Amino acid sequence: MLKALLGDPNARKLKKYQPVVTDINILEEEIQSLSDEQLRGKTGEFKEKLAKAKNRDDENQILEEILPEAFAVVREAGKRVLGMRHFDVQLLGGIILHTGQIA
Repeated sequence: MLKALLGDPNARKLKKYQPVVTDINILEEEIQSLSDEQLRGKTGEFKEKLAKAKNRDDENQILEEILPEAFAVVREAGKRVLGMRHFDVQLLGGIILHTGQIA
């Protein structure tokens, strides 16, 4: 009965992270246009941003900010190296793992 009132908790969790997947999809075209060298350089950019964190809260905030772009880079790298593109549901799984929501 509670499930009927509040809805499926798993569905709510997926719905919560769907906007991040949308952001990743929006970035896809921009990331596709990068050269291999520029794509590799993104890792260094992410590391530089994280190095600026003064504490754990700063680090978590930076991680949340770069997450869509980082996942878009991973998706593009997978396409280039393996010839396989991550599905949106796989991105959702990665985001949920990143937030520690899987026991």
